Amino acid sequence: MCTDGSFRPLIATLLLLVALQAYADGPVVVVMSAASGVDRLTREEVVNIFLGRFRQLPNGQSALPVDQPRDPGLFSDFYGQLVDKTPAEIRSYWSRLRFSGKTAPPEQAPSEQEMLQFLASNPGSLGYLRAGQQPAQVKVVFNLGD
Repeated sequence: MCTDGSFRPLIATLLLLVALQAYADGPVVVVMSAASGVDRLTREEVVNIFLGRFRQLPNGQSALPVDQPRDPGLFSDFYGQLVDKTPAEIRSYWSRLRFSGKTAPPEQAPSEQEMLQFLASNPGSLGYLRAGQQPAQVKVVFNLGD
């Protein structure tokens, strides 16, 4: 065993790499159809919509949140950056609410492409993507990296 501290720089480097990897894919943005009529949402509005507390947009339109559970990294980063919850904590949260009958979880999109199609077909719907990866048919209404 080495006791002279020569492993400290290696350990510090490894810890830094682990921390950087957690955000290697970048921040997540909340997107809506370009035709939605909504330009910006606050963090509080996004939290309340995605956690089922209310499902109405500021313009009075019904809000339809869409999750991407098949992309575990994106799903994890979204809820981690939004409400500091793990996927297990989010699943537990929805299990409790579903059991109580109070509200339903967000729609589930099997893929990013299907989420984008859902957003195009439903003006009040909102989803999430990696920052910088949004196509022209959607607009960013909230950036979790800000």
